[in-house]
Amino acid sequence: MREKKELARGLKNRHVQLLAIGGAIGTGLFLGSGRSIHLAGPSILLAYIITGLISFFMMRALGELLLSNTDHHSFVDFVEEYIGPGAAFVTGWTYWFCWVSLAMADVTAAGVYIQYWIPNVEPWIPSLCILLILFASNLMAVKIFGELEFWFALIKVIAILGLIGGGLYLIFTGYQTDVGPVSFSNLWSHGGWFPNGWEGFVLSFQMVVFAFTGIELVGLTAGETENPKKVIPQAINNIPIRIIIFYVGALAIIMSIYPWTAVNADSSPFVQVFKAAGIVAAAAIVNFIVLTSAASACNSGLFSTSRMVYTLAREGNAPRRMFRLRSNQVPMNAVVFSALVIFLAVIMQYIMPENVFILITSVSTFCFIFIWAIILVCHMKYRKQHPEVVKANPFKMPLYPVMNYVILAFYALVLISLAFNSETLIALLFTPVWFGMLWCFYKLQTLKQNYGN
Repeated sequence: MREKKELARGLKNRHVQLLAIGGAIGTGLFLGSGRSIHLAGPSILLAYIITGLISFFMMRALGELLLSNTDHHSFVDFVEEYIGPGAAFVTGWTYWFCWVSLAMADVTAAGVYIQYWIPNVEPWIPSLCILLILFASNLMAVKIFGELEFWFALIKVIAILGLIGGGLYLIFTGYQTDVGPVSFSNLWSHGGWFPNGWEGFVLSFQMVVFAFTGIELVGLTAGETENPKKVIPQAINNIPIRIIIFYVGALAIIMSIYPWTAVNADSSPFVQVFKAAGIVAAAAIVNFIVLTSAASACNSGLFSTSRMVYTLAREGNAPRRMFRLRSNQVPMNAVVFSALVIFLAVIMQYIMPENVFILITSVSTFCFIFIWAIILVCHMKYRKQHPEVVKANPFKMPLYPVMNYVILAFYALVLISLAFNSETLIALLFTPVWFGMLWCFYKLQTLKQNYGN
């Protein structure tokens, strides 16, 4: 008999709004922006604008899907409806892998960040403590998760606004750094907008696209959001302004204070900017920000993977026990399962070499692109199969179907460009193996069910 319990709709408007912001602001901005600036120079601003627009239209497609049937709890339900159970199985477990791998990497990184203040502590100890705290919060009512993520995201927002505000003050007061005057002219006075040519611009998309992984998390909260028809459109429509402020604005300020040639590719440019503003504790502040960013990513990973396992179990693609809910309407078994997998990262803190984590996160990036592409394919099938529902839906994706094909072509080009990087090339070759394994598991499961019947 099908269980009648449903996930609680405990996420309020402010939770979802900050979840959307948190999903759009990751360690790719705080830590990876130095490398992307080094590759592309000022043209990195254009790369973020392009990727931001692509992500906005993809999210509009997801939003239209979610509001076309609010009985569906995540985008995987739409994959099963429009593409089939096999695709839903592969998509669900791929999305689970995306987030569990990121969570493993981030919980490990969080332990390393703690060493900044406690140098002699073994990194696995703070990693374990952080994981236990996040695990406990995810076992509580979903509003506790929303509250924790709200504050994590708020810290990132305050840090970026502080960077922009302090940077503008330095620009308009004619401040002098150790490499010259602070001015907007630094954006184009050191080799122009494309100092490394089109090659550097294209290669920068690797880190830019990685910075947007997790933006679709809003699409997994639909089943636990109060008044999704109002809240989800607001969260998605605010994405462009967030991109302009938090990515383009922050990086434009950074390169105005320090010419792109002076930005260190191996460290966070946020440290340089805060130091330029005369803040002595700049490194400590940025370390705290990236610590909360890593904890936020791990928290989101634990939430999303547990909900994905719950959805898979409901459809018979995971053990049935994962579908059980606690009295507070939280899928406890699914949370425990995902936490145990993430706990492997703590166990292997010393055993697993660092380059293995690079491989895992690179594969995760490819898998996220697959997830986004599947969402667009589902959207196109929905538009064709349900024209009457489309007419009644107040939240339509603009420029359909041209934009769907433009976005899919963009994703294909990004994958092609990543093939020219030796580290990501290995991940690109591994990804088909992952999909092949999942498809084999699905076929074996289907044969077992048919044989049992």
